[in-house]
Amino acid sequence: MGSRRANDKGTTRSAPGTALRAYACGTLDPAHASLGEADLHEGVHQARKAIRRTRAVLAMGNGLLGPGAGLIDRELRALNTGLSSLRDAHALVEVIDRLLRRERSDDMRAVFQRAREAAIAVRTRVGEGATRSDPGLATRRAMLVVLRAALAALDWSRPTPAGLRMAVADSDLRSHQARRRACERDADESRQDEAWHRWRRRARRAAHQRRALETIGLPVPAASEHFDRRTTHRLGEAQDLSLLLDHCHRDSPFSKADRQALRERARPALQRARRRIARGAAERRDACPAD
Repeated sequence: MGSRRANDKGTTRSAPGTALRAYACGTLDPAHASLGEADLHEGVHQARKAIRRTRAVLAMGNGLLGPGAGLIDRELRALNTGLSSLRDAHALVEVIDRLLRRERSDDMRAVFQRAREAAIAVRTRVGEGATRSDPGLATRRAMLVVLRAALAALDWSRPTPAGLRMAVADSDLRSHQARRRACERDADESRQDEAWHRWRRRARRAAHQRRALETIGLPVPAASEHFDRRTTHRLGEAQDLSLLLDHCHRDSPFSKADRQALRERARPALQRARRRIARGAAERRDACPAD
C-alpha cells in the first residue's frame, strides 16, 4: 500500500494532468447539484463559488489544454455572470444582517431594519423572475452537464508541474500588481472601487489555484497562501460595504433618507477597512523575503 501511494505521488509530480482533470471535474460537479437545491439563493452562491474554482484551474492550462478550454471558460463566465443578479440580491440581505447585528444605535438599527425589508423584497422579486424564466434553473444545470463533459475531454496530458507552478506564480504577480493599484490614492471613487474589486478577484484566483495544486500533491510556497487567505477574507468584508454603497444610488430600493444614513455609515467604514487591509498587506509583504 505504501509503495503504491509513493508511486501515485511520483506520477502526479511528473504528469499531473490526470489528477488535475479529476480535480477540475470535481469542482464543477457541486455547481450542478447546488443549482438544484431548495434554497435558491444559497444554491446559487455555492454554484458560483464552484464555477470560479473550475475557471481558476482552466486558467492554469495557459493554452495547453486545447482550443476547447477557452470556449468552456467563456461559457462558465457567462453562467456566473447570469447568476450574479441573484447572488447580489441575496448578498445585500446578508450584508445588512451582519451590520445590523453589530449596530448599537437604535436610530441606525431602525434604518437597517427598513433597508432589510426593502432588500428582501428585491431578493424575492429577482428570485421569482429567475425561476419564472428558467424553472428550477434547469437550462443552466443542463449547460453545466455539457460543459462538464467537455471539460473532461480536454487535453490534460500537457500540463507539467513546473508549468503549473509558474502559472500560480504569475497569478501571484497579478495579485500583487492589483494590490499596488488598489492601494494608490485616486480621486475617482469609481475607479478606486474597481481597482479594489480587481485585487479581490485576482487574489481569490491565486488562492484557488494554489489549493488545486496542493490537493493533487504539488505544494506551492506557504507565504503566498498566508497572504491570499487572510487578505481575500478581509477584502470580502470590505466588499460587503462596497455592495451596500452600490445600492445607495438613485435607483436604490431604499428611501432617500435611508440612503443618506447608510452612505454616512458605510463609506467611512469602507475607507477604514481598506486602510487596514493595505497596511496589513504591506507588512506581510515586507516580512516575506520571497516577495
